[in-house]
Amino acid sequence: DVAALLQDAGDLALEGQPDPHGIIQAKAAALASRGVTPIFLGGDHSISWSLIRGVRPAYASLTVLHLDAHPDLYHDFEGDPHSHASPFARVMEERLAGRLVQLGIRTLNRHQQEQAERFGVEIVPMRAGHEAMLAAAGSLRGPVYLSVDIDVLDPAFAPGISHPEPGGLTTRELVSILQAIPKGVLVAADVVELNPANDLRDLTAR
Repeated sequence: DVAALLQDAGDLALEGQPDPHGIIQAKAAALASRGVTPIFLGGDHSISWSLIRGVRPAYASLTVLHLDAHPDLYHDFEGDPHSHASPFARVMEERLAGRLVQLGIRTLNRHQQEQAERFGVEIVPMRAGHEAMLAAAGSLRGPVYLSVDIDVLDPAFAPGISHPEPGGLTTRELVSILQAIPKGVLVAADVVELNPANDLRDLTAR
C-alpha cells in the first residue's frame, strides 16, 4: 500500500520570498527532526545546500552521495555563490558532510578539479564504468543523504533537463545504483533539475 509508505508533505511557496533558502532549510529541518526519510523534489540544484543544511543537525555525521553529470563545485558561477553549479562547494566549506561521493561525473574542468582536491571529494567519473559506481554505492555507511540530478542520465533517457551531457547512465543503470545503497543507511534524498519545458511526452517525468 503506497499510501502507508509515502506521505505528501506538500509544496513550498517560494515565489517572491526574500529568503527562499531559509524556507527550504527550515522545512527540511522540521522533517528530519521527526525521524522520517524525506524525499525532496526540486527545481535546480541550488536547493541541495539548503536541504542538507536543514537535515544535518539531526545526525552526528553525514555522507552525501551525489549523482550528476556535473560536480557542482564552482566557488561561484557567473558571480553567484549559491547557483545551481555551486551547492557542494558550500556544503563542503560549511563541513555539512564528512564525505562527498560523486558518481557519473563527465564535465570536470580545472577549477572544479582543484575544488574536488581541496575538499577531498571522492569522484567516480562516468568513464570508470557502471560496476565502479555500483561498488561505491554499495560500500556506503550511514547516515547518507542522496542527491540525484536527473542529468546524470543520458539525454536519450531524460530529455527534459536544462544542461544535457551525452554519455550518461541508462535508466536501468541508475536504478541499480540506487538499489545498491545498503538498506537502512539513507536518511534523506533530493531529485532535481527536471525541466518540463524541455521534456518529450513526459518521458523524463516518468
